[in-house]
Amino acid sequence: MSAKIIHAFICRNDNFAVLIHDPETGLTAAIDAPDGAAIAGELDRLGWRLSHLLITHHHEDHIAGVAPLRARFACEVWGHAADRHRLPGLDREVQDGEVFGLLNEEVHVIATPGHTSGQIAYYFPGLGAVFAADCLFSLGCGRIFEGTARQMWQALDRLRKLPGNTALYCGHEYTQANARFALSVEPGNQALQKRAREVDALRAKGEFTLPAVMADECAANPFLRPESPEIRAHFGLEHASDAEVFAALRQGKDHFR
Repeated sequence: MSAKIIHAFICRNDNFAVLIHDPETGLTAAIDAPDGAAIAGELDRLGWRLSHLLITHHHEDHIAGVAPLRARFACEVWGHAADRHRLPGLDREVQDGEVFGLLNEEVHVIATPGHTSGQIAYYFPGLGAVFAADCLFSLGCGRIFEGTARQMWQALDRLRKLPGNTALYCGHEYTQANARFALSVEPGNQALQKRAREVDALRAKGEFTLPAVMADECAANPFLRPESPEIRAHFGLEHASDAEVFAALRQGKDHFR
């Protein structure tokens, strides 16, 4: 059992900031930097010092705090080499498929294009956790801004093949809204019904719905389930490819109210 501490909290409006702390070395990594002041304040409260900042993609609500955090803590900023032109001053560039060591843990870089062309996820097998930012949400997935539906589906397919007990950390607290769409396209899914009830109960108490468990997501998240006969029938795509069903799901969610 790893002694690392994973601490997630909300900042801005619905962004998750995530800190990973190694008590043995005193090193602390952050996944993205939505709000520099909020993250610095939480670090001060916990008595931790930021050593590394792992960036998933270039959107402002994920990098706004990079400059103030670097100035305050002299932390190293790591991110995807393909996005070097739009990420703030990378100290280390990483590539899809790269495996590196950090906090005495092995970290795998997984390219997840679609939401942006250069987005990546960080998978820590020793912690049993993946930090997927805005590619995969609990019961949902990110909007496609720069890539294609096929690229996004391929990215999600990679993530859903991670071990079932993997903890999923996402970039935003969107689960309750995602559940409403999910139930509209697969209302007969009992795992989804159960998850939606759990989410409603958690939010009613002001609690987070994350991390989620990947096996539960594969059972309930429609964007990981394009093979579902109920979803296919909903869109009239019984004989389509998984990528085509996913594209219909994403388009449906884009227009769902």
